[in-house]
Amino acid sequence: MLYHVMVSFGKEKEYEYKLSDAELAEGSAEEARRWFDKEFTDLECEPTNPMGKVLIIDKILNVARYGGEQRFVDGKMWATQFARYTALALGRDTIRVDVAAFNIGY
Repeated sequence: MLYHVMVSFGKEKEYEYKLSDAELAEGSAEEARRWFDKEFTDLECEPTNPMGKVLIIDKILNVARYGGEQRFVDGKMWATQFARYTALALGRDTIRVDVAAFNIGY
């Protein structure tokens, strides 16, 4: 199976990552959650829920936002890890992370 993760920062600012089963085989959803927890803390993201509970979708969106578009423009390891861990955490084959609209679609 081929996984597609698209990260959008607005019109004509979309970054697409294609990942194979082999690229995801060695990872797990738990590993992905730990990575997003660490990045959320390291990037000093602000929780969007006033009650303090932060869902994985909120972490993915905030890590993309606080990490910034330049990390995706550069297309280096961090952006690829972001895409890989997004696919692992959400368990979907097609994911669109719309940072500008602050939502995730499948």
